[in-house]
Amino acid sequence: MKYGRMVLVATAAALAGSAALIQAQAMKAHADIKGDGVTGRVELVERRQGTGTVVDVTVTATGLKPGLHGVHLHAVGQCEAPFTSAGGHFDPGPASNTDPDVNHPFHMGDIPNLQVGADGKGELKAVTTRVTLSAGPLSLFDADGTAIILHANEDKGVPGEPKSGVSGGPRVACGVITK
Repeated sequence: MKYGRMVLVATAAALAGSAALIQAQAMKAHADIKGDGVTGRVELVERRQGTGTVVDVTVTATGLKPGLHGVHLHAVGQCEAPFTSAGGHFDPGPASNTDPDVNHPFHMGDIPNLQVGADGKGELKAVTTRVTLSAGPLSLFDADGTAIILHANEDKGVPGEPKSGVSGGPRVACGVITK
């Protein structure tokens, strides 16, 4: 009886460890970013932090003009040039407003600017609690998917009038986020 209980406990622990490993593997996503002369990649990793969940975001890109470039998660997982097919900024919920400039910087898809050097290369590492890769209301894997957009200009981090460009202006590159 005692041996059977130990086997049962060991089996349960092994299954729990396997489930955690499978869950950890399922919490990664990426996108290949492409535009006119622009290439890059985004890596997203969801992880537990304390009692909550965070997503690590790493963006690398080449072929951009030096300076700051707005980077946003957009509401639709499509990337037909000029990338308006990606819709507005990712902002699910009952009070959402996907207009890139009007509700800015309060969208769930708003992340920091990408700094690009004189060589046209940039890398951004950020952490967000505004989205998830796992199921739920903030999941990037909703019915129509999600895209990441690199903008021609800096995201000023302030709200503005519709089409004012304060959130980064023209869309110069796009990638559809996949698991």
